[in-house]
Amino acid sequence: MAVRHAEATWKGTLREGSGKMKLGSGYFEGPYTFASRFEEEKGTNPEELIGAAHAGCYSMFLSALLSGKGFTPTRIHAAATVHLTAGPTISKIELACEAEVPGLDDATFQELAAQAKAGCPVSKALASVPEIVLDARLLS
Repeated sequence: MAVRHAEATWKGTLREGSGKMKLGSGYFEGPYTFASRFEEEKGTNPEELIGAAHAGCYSMFLSALLSGKGFTPTRIHAAATVHLTAGPTISKIELACEAEVPGLDDATFQELAAQAKAGCPVSKALASVPEIVLDARLLS
């Protein structure tokens, strides 16, 4: 299996400093600051990248589960909302999923969607997050 790499460089104090996060693949490099993490300023932040990783992993894992049951998804869209609260602590992640899967009934979809939430590698890595909720919708 693959080994992935990412890096971050921070310069200065917590409040006045700034940094850059970079993926090893070179496909993303973004600035981050105290304000982009704890306020609503421009720039990225670790929680946003965790959310992207979680949504991406979840959608791929759900696709694998569906395919394993003989269903070919037309489209799976996943989004993650990561809540950073006092501490600071990631206290909650909300996964939202919409999927188009021909021939699949909602009960089976809900079962597989829940399995994907529990089984995707990023969900497992985030097991210390107190609450990960899922809203999965099968579109017709």
